[in-house]
Amino acid sequence: MKIAGKTDIGMVRSSNQDFYLTGEISDSVSWAVVCDGMGGANGGNIASETAAKTVSDQIKMSYRNEMSSNSIKYLLMSAITAANSDVYDMAMKDESLSGMGTTVVAAIVINGMAYIAHAGDSRAYVIGDNSITQVTRDHSIVQSMIENGEITEEEAKTHPNRNVITRALGVTEKIDIDYNEIQLDTDQSLLICTDGLTNFVENKQILEIIGNNKFYEYPEKLIEKANENGGGDNITVVMMSE
Repeated sequence: MKIAGKTDIGMVRSSNQDFYLTGEISDSVSWAVVCDGMGGANGGNIASETAAKTVSDQIKMSYRNEMSSNSIKYLLMSAITAANSDVYDMAMKDESLSGMGTTVVAAIVINGMAYIAHAGDSRAYVIGDNSITQVTRDHSIVQSMIENGEITEEEAKTHPNRNVITRALGVTEKIDIDYNEIQLDTDQSLLICTDGLTNFVENKQILEIIGNNKFYEYPEKLIEKANENGGGDNITVVMMSE
């Protein structure tokens, strides 16, 4: 398995509230967690780092060889639920952290099968030979408006509420989590990222960069393009491939 990841503050923000962790359990099993925090001067930083560490710790502690797909799903859902409780409890105990939260995308890839759980508007994509497919569904106001036919996808890119999410880990006692399983072909990679990438780099630009660079250069080159296009948010990119 190959994993490459990078995070960047961007060109506008005063701090980086994104946080990610990756790892390999064996030659055929890898995992990644990407979080985009929000809330208060320090809250977003604390929420994203706490959530990512809790999820990664749960994966490393609970994963076993030959787990069924249902067991892997339960592992990921339990890990994110535990992270939600950790962030929520911290916010309840410290008034300065009240309202903090974070998006989360957690993935385990085993022999080309990707198991993905998420909440919020950070995304997972399958990247193939000149193709890019979004796996996750944004939990956001503009995504609901698109699905209801109120605005187009093009209009959503500049909508004043484009950054307002409808689910965030740590904001309430319980969290709704979406789950996907995707088989990756030998020529496909999994891209996990925060909206600092997708709000500033078009799909065709992502494909162009991936087509013209080597695997371990992808995160850096994608971040460079996001910054070149304005860099209006923190940017985190993780790539996973066999």
